[in-house]
Amino acid sequence: MALDPETFAALIETVRRYVAERLRPLEAQVEAEDAVPDAVVAEMRDMGLFGLSIAEDYGGLGLTMAEEARVAIEMGRTTPAFRSTFGTNVGIGSQGLVLAGTPEQKAEWLPRIAAGEIVTSFALTEPGVGSDSGAVATRAVRDGDVYRLSGTKRYITNADRADLFTVMARTSDAPGGRGVSAFLVPRTLAGVSVGEPEKKMGQKGAKVADLHLDDVAVPVVNRLGAEGQGFKIAMRVLDRGRLHIAAVCVGVAERLIADCVAYASERRQFGKAIAEHQLIQAMIADSKTEALAARALVLETAAAKDAGAEVVLESAAAKYYASEMVGRVADRAVQIYGGAGYIADYGIERLYRDVRLFRIYEGTSQIQQLIIARETLKRGG
Repeated sequence: MALDPETFAALIETVRRYVAERLRPLEAQVEAEDAVPDAVVAEMRDMGLFGLSIAEDYGGLGLTMAEEARVAIEMGRTTPAFRSTFGTNVGIGSQGLVLAGTPEQKAEWLPRIAAGEIVTSFALTEPGVGSDSGAVATRAVRDGDVYRLSGTKRYITNADRADLFTVMARTSDAPGGRGVSAFLVPRTLAGVSVGEPEKKMGQKGAKVADLHLDDVAVPVVNRLGAEGQGFKIAMRVLDRGRLHIAAVCVGVAERLIADCVAYASERRQFGKAIAEHQLIQAMIADSKTEALAARALVLETAAAKDAGAEVVLESAAAKYYASEMVGRVADRAVQIYGGAGYIADYGIERLYRDVRLFRIYEGTSQIQQLIIARETLKRGG
């Protein structure tokens, strides 16, 4: 259920001010320390950001997809690590539970996820499994009242601090996704271990690491949905996650455009502000047009999802277009800033590196193209 307009407007204004006044001044610190300050994490908990997409019955804000997208756009105006701090709780780390959890599972976990008391992660990718997500090799073997899980998951966001993992594991030899089931795996279970965080190109402060499962005894009651339904659950989760990421891309693009306008209005060459030069204006115009198009696609698709429409194609298109778009905007931003854009002090090179990941996770651009083409052919155009 959507918030009343006045309450939602107040939420957006609060998030906007928090990003501008609290988070943006900390961006260089997060980059240098590769960590989001504990005080900021606590503030985000207090603001309810960990429970944006979780129903009010379980302590969340219960935002619609359209409302969540608007919040994600605002959070996109600062370094992505801040959004990633609570992003898995809002999206892929909790939505399997929201969509397929039993009443008992929801009652046990969702209130603590919404409060930020526990951090969640979504464990699908493996050393040999990336875009071909139906090829999951991690095994789950039924043994009485438990499943014994063994395998390694790779590049798992927030794995370093996650308390609960949604793990995709193979429960049968049925080909592709038909043999994959989903499990809620608490970090405290014997045999669960997490590797050292990876060193990455960008998005410092948002950690990814390997998850190792060594004959982990997971109670049968921790299975999400029926056996063999894990892949379907994962795909439904990713539909929402793709829209969320697309909205973040819009926010980053809008921030970059605003920074470019401010810089170009002050920087002078050939006796006038570079904003007065038509080739600079062309780059600003292209960036603004593409950002507006992405925003419209994201918000229209989010509204359609809230109305109950099937949006597999549109979610893929939004993620594909927005993630490619923000890469182009970031590249133009470096060009507009010139030498300053390549220097760390201005933050443009940092965002240039940060946005590159958006074209990879939640499904690469090439996977989105395949989904878009498949769904378009199914619809007949």
